[in-house]
Amino acid sequence: MQEKTDVVIVGAGVAGLVAARELGRSGLRVTVLEARDRLGGRVWTDERLGRALEIGGTWMHWVQPHVWAEITRYGLSVTRGPRAQEAYWLAGDEVRKGTLDGFMELIDPGMRRLLAGTMDVIPRPDMPTSAAGLPSVDGATVQEKLDELDLPVEERNANEAAWVGHLNAPLDEAGYSSALRWTSATAGSWHLMHEASAIFRLAGGTRALVSAIAAETDADIRTSTAVRHIDHGADGAVVTTTDGTEIAAERVVVTLPQNILPDLGFSPRLSEAKLAAGREKTASQGVKVWIRVRGPITPFFAYSSAHHALSVVRTEFIGEDDAVLVSFGADAKRISPDDRDAVQQALRVWRDDLEVLEVTGHDWMADPYSGETWLIHRPDQVTRYLEQQQRGEGVLHFAGSDYANLWPGFIDGAIESGLRVAAEVAAAAGSPSRPSGSHTSES
Repeated sequence: MQEKTDVVIVGAGVAGLVAARELGRSGLRVTVLEARDRLGGRVWTDERLGRALEIGGTWMHWVQPHVWAEITRYGLSVTRGPRAQEAYWLAGDEVRKGTLDGFMELIDPGMRRLLAGTMDVIPRPDMPTSAAGLPSVDGATVQEKLDELDLPVEERNANEAAWVGHLNAPLDEAGYSSALRWTSATAGSWHLMHEASAIFRLAGGTRALVSAIAAETDADIRTSTAVRHIDHGADGAVVTTTDGTEIAAERVVVTLPQNILPDLGFSPRLSEAKLAAGREKTASQGVKVWIRVRGPITPFFAYSSAHHALSVVRTEFIGEDDAVLVSFGADAKRISPDDRDAVQQALRVWRDDLEVLEVTGHDWMADPYSGETWLIHRPDQVTRYLEQQQRGEGVLHFAGSDYANLWPGFIDGAIESGLRVAAEVAAAAGSPSRPSGSHTSES
């Protein structure tokens, strides 16, 4: 027997949950289908290595307006990791040791030159597809633009490693437009962009935000429920799950990441732009590794280069007899977050006095429900695809951090997209007023 509802939302990540919350407030009956056995998608706090670790999305900032509004709405507390007292970086194969201020001074000239003219290219970061200057630079990679600067080897290594940390991608595949979009979102300041993307986190973990949104959501939320196919037409859609359940709805919100959108069956098929972007894949294909080392240690951070398995490592938690580091590399194929020996070897690029006790992480590239880490476009993908990716197709609507304007790839972008699409759906559905009742469930 076919079920009926007003809106089906495919995916219970942050974008899907925000859309469900808002549509429920509009009086619509909403069913959320999540393939995983948990909520949050690529936002995931898990208890590992004796701490609450962010396996996926982590950092947020007051210059990210959508997530900061949610933090204020739910009265959540923000904290940060310990301040680094030591810094390590490479000059060729030589390890240099200094301070955070010294490292920031080292990369400042390259950062300024690389990002000069950001606000001329993207004067309105909330309207990237309207930026007249973007097509002229969207075809370049970050690596090409760094190479043009002809930096001394020490500055080159440091700048490359810093960008691997930001973009989680090989720099010769990462679109230069991604660097410009992030910096435009901080009014052209690379210092503020760096702070906004890598420092502040929720004291209760991102699960506190996910739980708060879900608790306010008047929807039927079903976990461990994957969608197999969506038949859609002018009068509505039928969503079929992998166990054969059919749910008829007036509207469907699809929140799948760019890389896996082509994996879901649609009749009729989606526009070629959406499918082409998914076939090309995002540039982001890196790895995030959590590392527990024997302590005590002095809080530090270290940058190597774009060519090392781990380009960025820093202290995130300090204990009496241990510490937990977070690290990033450009290519998930080069190092496993579960390979303690390989991680130990990677740390020796900077120092051989750290004893690795445990490591953990998640292979987001191999995850069938993500197929990517945080969104970083390849060259030309913004100008060729973004507007089409955001555009609805009949009764289908598309949300997710991958399709955000202001902070794509961030929690902020997921919230922005969820809010935008919820408004679209509510307007299209005429916002009927119905008695609301909580019928959220998890299976």
